Amino acid sequence: MDEKVAGARVLVMEDEYFLAEDITKAVSGLGLTVIGPFATSDQALNSLDLDCVDAAILDLDLAGAIDFAVADALLDRRIPFVFATGYDAATIPPRFAEIRRFEKPCDATELARRLLEMTRKSLPIDSG
Repeated sequence: MDEKVAGARVLVMEDEYFLAEDITKAVSGLGLTVIGPFATSDQALNSLDLDCVDAAILDLDLAGAIDFAVADALLDRRIPFVFATGYDAATIPPRFAEIRRFEKPCDATELARRLLEMTRKSLPIDSG
């Protein structure tokens, strides 16, 4: 793994325990640091305020309600993220048209690899 992404911090927002566990293992397995997983958008938003986050994986349906608050916060901060959701693309507002969507059930390893690629592209090159 290149040093640029080693330990990059990935926020995971997923309220289904087993899916959260699979995603966490896949992300950690690629040498990335997992922040979470969080089962509510409030927890994830608090973490965004407290932690340095380099990328994120977001479920949209948390406890039966669709929530875009974390996605909006990430978009505002220009932090790369992907959606991992059972909802089709028509459910996602146009402002997220460029965000990659993984349809559940999805391969957690492929999801983590895609996020790793995005993280490589978005992190500044360390000139020190």
